[in-house]
Amino acid sequence: MLRYTWKRILTGIISLFVLVTVTFFLVRIIPGSPFQRGGVSGQVVEAIEQEYGLDEPLLAQYIHYIRNILGGDLGISYQDPAANVADVIARAWPVTASVGITALAVSIIAGTAAGILRSVSRRRPVREFISAAGMMSAGIPSFAAAVLLLLVFSVKLKWLPASGLLTPAHYILPVTALSLYPAAMVSRLVGNTLDAELKKDYVVFARAKGLGEKRIIFTHALKNAYLPVLNYIGPASASLLTGSFVIESIFTIPGLGREFVGSITNRDYTLILGLTVFMGAVVILVNLVTDLLCAWLDPRTRRAYRGEGA
Repeated sequence: MLRYTWKRILTGIISLFVLVTVTFFLVRIIPGSPFQRGGVSGQVVEAIEQEYGLDEPLLAQYIHYIRNILGGDLGISYQDPAANVADVIARAWPVTASVGITALAVSIIAGTAAGILRSVSRRRPVREFISAAGMMSAGIPSFAAAVLLLLVFSVKLKWLPASGLLTPAHYILPVTALSLYPAAMVSRLVGNTLDAELKKDYVVFARAKGLGEKRIIFTHALKNAYLPVLNYIGPASASLLTGSFVIESIFTIPGLGREFVGSITNRDYTLILGLTVFMGAVVILVNLVTDLLCAWLDPRTRRAYRGEGA
């Protein structure tokens, strides 16, 4: 297990390095300058770029940036020199995380409950309704769901607030829009895998021993059925925790997504790179934790990674 853990950590570090490198050079080839605005002359732009070291060779700028990152310095925002990139992330991350964690919890709880009900229910209309609702939820893009929810519950009915995160009520619409698709996927995975588990020999044997149906499902079958779900929850949770750019824009949420969109619009190189590094690190860390959890629950995952026979 220790060897597997170190291999996964090393893979994550290499992935983050590649992400930073690719993003750095892609950002630098964007036409224009972060200081090129309406009435600013070319000479002023050149002077500011020289002050920030943007006149140096690209490779030199890259080496300098990597050194700063290794030293824990993400730089300052080009558009707001008084704002440190780390401070911007520290301000926006809790907002994004609060929405993402809530949406993740709703997705897991609602999706798991719906999947179990679809699998164990003996009523055909119930199973068909859950399947249809899951297909509809999975087929609607989150931004379309957000706009629809906003029009119905905020504009027309005026039941819920339309923007910001001032009260718990403000979370309902963005969290619902974010959690529809992952909840539908969790429901489908739980339902399908639980159906397969309940037909296996160990379940038949448990029933023959007289164990109750609830104990069989929640103590034995669900644990094995949840492994594919964990493999999906990893990337899904990473996506939710790093924010949905469109959802944050629609509901005017001051999170990482809005900051990222603004940094691209303003060609704010350091802010783009800092947000990319941070969000990439979160994605890699969440996937690492998920992989390790799956490997701990199922040794076959470790053997498959090492290339051993199952």
